[in-house]
Amino acid sequence: MDFINPVKDFIIENFLFGEAGDLTTDTSFLEGGIVDSTGILELVAFREENYRITVEDDELVPENFNSISDVSRFLKTKLVHE
Repeated sequence: MDFINPVKDFIIENFLFGEAGDLTTDTSFLEGGIVDSTGILELVAFREENYRITVEDDELVPENFNSISDVSRFLKTKLVHE
């Protein structure tokens, strides 16, 4: 399953006001100022609601939330194990 496009669309719509600009799949959300701590919680809620997964506290690390690629990789891994 491809998670890149749904995640990218969510980020563009909710954090970039509909404008992708220079966003790539590897753009750092944190370094680029795209997503702050509240935004991370929105991203967690998006993943839990849309993919019916539970994000555990120990999974709330930048490696799982810092870019479109990271989010996609996390979703693939999580869905295989659930």
